[in-house]
Amino acid sequence: MSDARRSGAKLALATLGTAALVAFAWGSLVERNRFRVRKETIPILDPGATPIRILHLSDLHMAPWQQRKIDWLNSLSSEQPDLVIVTGDSLGHSDGLQGLVEALSSFRETPGVFVHGSNDYFAPQFKNPFGYFSRNSNEMQAPVELDTEALERFFENLGWENLNNTALGMELQNSRLELAGTDDAHLDRDRLDTLPTALESLREELGWYEDHSGPTPITIGVTHAPYQRVLNAFVTNGADVIFAGHTHGGQVQVPGIGALVTNCDLPRSMASGLHLWRHAQNAAFLEVSAGVGTSIFAPVRFSCQPEAVLVTLTGDDFGYS
Repeated sequence: MSDARRSGAKLALATLGTAALVAFAWGSLVERNRFRVRKETIPILDPGATPIRILHLSDLHMAPWQQRKIDWLNSLSSEQPDLVIVTGDSLGHSDGLQGLVEALSSFRETPGVFVHGSNDYFAPQFKNPFGYFSRNSNEMQAPVELDTEALERFFENLGWENLNNTALGMELQNSRLELAGTDDAHLDRDRLDTLPTALESLREELGWYEDHSGPTPITIGVTHAPYQRVLNAFVTNGADVIFAGHTHGGQVQVPGIGALVTNCDLPRSMASGLHLWRHAQNAAFLEVSAGVGTSIFAPVRFSCQPEAVLVTLTGDDFGYS
């Protein structure tokens, strides 16, 4: 190789290295703290129904020193949601509950439901980032258990309902909501075999389907990790909309390509945002949050802002001129 080619190769490598460092610095120091509220509208209520504002929080991965995140989460109460849905991985440190108490206590007067992710059971560990491209990305060595019961007590003291592998009914803004949830599918804690029975028992107890004078019930699925088996089960059981997290939106997206991974079998094109999930000639809206936080061992986002999602359910109204 000539001296000129060697010099050109060194320059190219140096330029590439500098670009990588700049991208990492941006993702670690700037973008992972550029919190935003993404807003979506889903027309699934009865025509003329009063809108329902749902604040979707996911993957907070809270550590006690993350004051900027804590302050931003506190400010979200100004959105005045009618319901808060938390789709797991709220904890990100063994003392993460301290930060959650400070961040979420302003929602004490707001109804809410929650399910868990793996980081609500086990403290995060350093992992090889390339492991997410393999099927063994969920393997952990000697995991440290977290105080999940204390997390549940805090949420329940806020007035929020535990939706892990169960179903419940709720009336909001004169609409009727059926909410069904699963525990973390990434840890195989989902009990999809009990989902039909839970919904059938709920429907029998509430009697909404026999009361034709009232609004049509809306079924909402809530899960942490949007594995296809979970989404299909929700659709089979009549879900109108499904809320999920876990993916971090890929956490690092490549311009023109998008998310490289979802850390589950969800297609990369659905790593975040509002989509339509189809199964067996039925379909449901699928809302996947890119999440608010990251693991303390991978504190970087690129082309993938941290987010809360404000979803407004509206009447399925059609106008004709």
